Amino acid sequence: ENEAEMLPTKETHLAPMVSDPVVARFIETEEDESGLLRSIRFKNTENYNFVYDTVDAIAAKTPDKLAMLYLDSEKNERRFSFADLRDLSARAANYFVSLGVREGDRVMLVLKQHWQFWVAILALHRIGAVAIPATCQLMEKDFTYRFNKVGVSMLVCTGDGVTAAEAESAAAKIGGITLVMAHGKRDGWLDFDTEWEKASDVFPRRETKADEPMLMYFTSGTSGSPKMALHMHTLALGHLT
Repeated sequence: ENEAEMLPTKETHLAPMVSDPVVARFIETEEDESGLLRSIRFKNTENYNFVYDTVDAIAAKTPDKLAMLYLDSEKNERRFSFADLRDLSARAANYFVSLGVREGDRVMLVLKQHWQFWVAILALHRIGAVAIPATCQLMEKDFTYRFNKVGVSMLVCTGDGVTAAEAESAAAKIGGITLVMAHGKRDGWLDFDTEWEKASDVFPRRETKADEPMLMYFTSGTSGSPKMALHMHTLALGHLT
């Protein structure tokens, strides 16, 4: 009997309920008696933007809440709160704007798993620019194809390996592409890791439409040329199910 009393009840297996979650503004759900989702309806999505309405909203409620735990290749640990990501991405957004990035511009991010990737992509969401995450395995011809296909205006690239050299050769043939390096330094490239920190951490909200492009990916191209896959700002809401 004593052992039976010590067994966890059903309630202890459930995740704790969050009081007034930020997502409540955008969804209405119906659940059955077991708590399983029956239906979901989206609302107030016309100007939904992941960085403003999710990241910043959580930062406003719980600024010290851990958003990302980063461990680099040397096992150095760095913790980012939601307030950190809010402020850092605002700085990066101001820096990108100073370089000429505007709403709708295509910006490629080749940053492996460096922490700078998350700061940069959130910054692009703030501006309303379209982020194009890409693998560091691209070669010159791969960069050339992508640059030409979508009209990339800026590249933020890792300093690891030969990726930057391959991208630089492709950019030189096309022209007009701003080259920015993170996690390294290279002649002729702007230094993201030092220059963006000079920017203000205040970036007034810019209204984006939910059906405007937010992310762009290219397929692997195993059975032909890579195809472009475009996602809108409502992409994040789709994960709520």
